[in-house]
Amino acid sequence: MQCVRRWLLAATLVLLSVAGVDMEYLQADNLNLLPPDEHHSVLNRGMRVLPRDCHEMLMTSSGKARDGVYLIQPGDLRIVAYCAMQEGGWTVVQHITVNSSVDFDRTWAEYKNGFGAVTGDHWLGNEYIHQLTRGPGRYKLGVKLVDREAVTKTGEYDPFLVEGESSAYRLRLGLFQGSAIDALTLDTENYLHDNQRFTTKDRDNDNYFQNCAKLEFQGVPGGGWWYDACAGANLNRRNVIYWQKDCNKERLCKYAWMMVRPSDTVKLIQSRDCKKDEL
Repeated sequence: MQCVRRWLLAATLVLLSVAGVDMEYLQADNLNLLPPDEHHSVLNRGMRVLPRDCHEMLMTSSGKARDGVYLIQPGDLRIVAYCAMQEGGWTVVQHITVNSSVDFDRTWAEYKNGFGAVTGDHWLGNEYIHQLTRGPGRYKLGVKLVDREAVTKTGEYDPFLVEGESSAYRLRLGLFQGSAIDALTLDTENYLHDNQRFTTKDRDNDNYFQNCAKLEFQGVPGGGWWYDACAGANLNRRNVIYWQKDCNKERLCKYAWMMVRPSDTVKLIQSRDCKKDEL
């Protein structure tokens, strides 16, 4: 079934390129994350059969898709997302710049539906991250950190799942590997983020006696996150990107990204299934 879907997507791309099809109006559930003057920048605008995520879009294009904004459809929702194609077809779910002009001190509803701009600093939205990671198949989380000296550290958690709103978008993480520190699944002084529910300034689900999202550093609140009591990592505090020893107030980081794509195990199984279908 996965291979048939890819053939349909590829055929659609060919037809669109020949006919020059375009949509008069861009339709997406999170269109607020793309400024009107950037609607033209959606690279697969007019595509009738949408890919589920950026990795599927990359595979459909035979690896030729370039970095940029795409329409994808995880579940029943059509959304715009930034795709890091050159890095392997990752769907970006969060980007932050230290001292960003985008305010990450947001409400539950705003974190649910997303805010910012997918071409810059943003949070894609808990509901969309849930739709992406709930399957079918396993997904993994990629974290990318860049410090002031342009030193980049990365890490991956496989598998990665964000549960639905009824579970307060609980975070589920698997094994970690990478050059960055494992700041989410190692229990350091009650900072175990794995299995924690999401907390915002108007909905306290953490394990601290105060609301962690409201606690300030240099006058800036923590922002929404999967807090414990409170944090060994927090990529939504815009004055200090925090990831234990990798990013903190002494070792300032300039940028941070969170991205998702199918796990390597899922891709291997899909590749084998495609080869069987070709026999």
